[in-house]
Amino acid sequence: MAFGVIIIGDEILSGRRTDKHLPKVIQLLTERGLALGWAEYIGDDPERITTTLRRSFASGDIVFSTGGIGATPDDHTRQCAAAALGVPLELHAEAARLIQERIRDMHADAAGAPPDLDSPENRHRLNMGTFPRGASIIPNGYNKIPGFSVGDHHFVPGFPVMAWPMIEWVLDTKYAHLHHAMPHAEKSLLVFELPESTLTPLMEKIEHDFPGVRVFSLPSVGDAERGGIYARRHIDLGVKGEPEAVASAFVKLREGVHLLGGDIVEPDAAQAKQRD
Repeated sequence: MAFGVIIIGDEILSGRRTDKHLPKVIQLLTERGLALGWAEYIGDDPERITTTLRRSFASGDIVFSTGGIGATPDDHTRQCAAAALGVPLELHAEAARLIQERIRDMHADAAGAPPDLDSPENRHRLNMGTFPRGASIIPNGYNKIPGFSVGDHHFVPGFPVMAWPMIEWVLDTKYAHLHHAMPHAEKSLLVFELPESTLTPLMEKIEHDFPGVRVFSLPSVGDAERGGIYARRHIDLGVKGEPEAVASAFVKLREGVHLLGGDIVEPDAAQAKQRD
């Protein structure tokens, strides 16, 4: 079981808005000792959304979906989730109560008679509470309009001020038993004067000799903006996984780079050089 995120909205793909969800979801998971396994961006295309959700429902993963759960013509996520599951949309009783409570709150802020809950406008607002059959609600502390969950899929609005607390609520309510359940460590070093092709056999050997440890290699042509030692061409080379295995694998990784003639600077030392 992995964690995934689906970020929906033409405005992200067109550049009208910059996505902020991905880094925030990574942060929220990391704070709880969890990690994001995958992410997808999708525009407001019902067929593509349905196909993606059908695949992700079948994966067994824990998935957060942001955007498209409103009641305007460009909001398709609720309908697509129902289609992907092969179930009808139904007005959720608790969602309807919360939406009507929100309507009353809005009218309480203005002078006038109590709201007509049966007006066409207010009845249309109830569409935001129609979810796939069997869904449960996700509380929205910002304006009471809930998101919804179906199994391990959790659907929240596209607005960060609403979405992020709702994602936190899901993580802390439904998945607290997974927090910090798998110890994880990551260690890396900066390698200079060696190409990735020379390092690849060493990386393969480390993964072979230390099952469960993953090696990563992040080459850089040099970061002039960061300056200092980082302005040189280098590779951020490291290992991640179970802490004890990572500690042993890192020793072998460092030894291997030395034997290959690489110039090594570990991140803490690199930071010190920057300060100097």
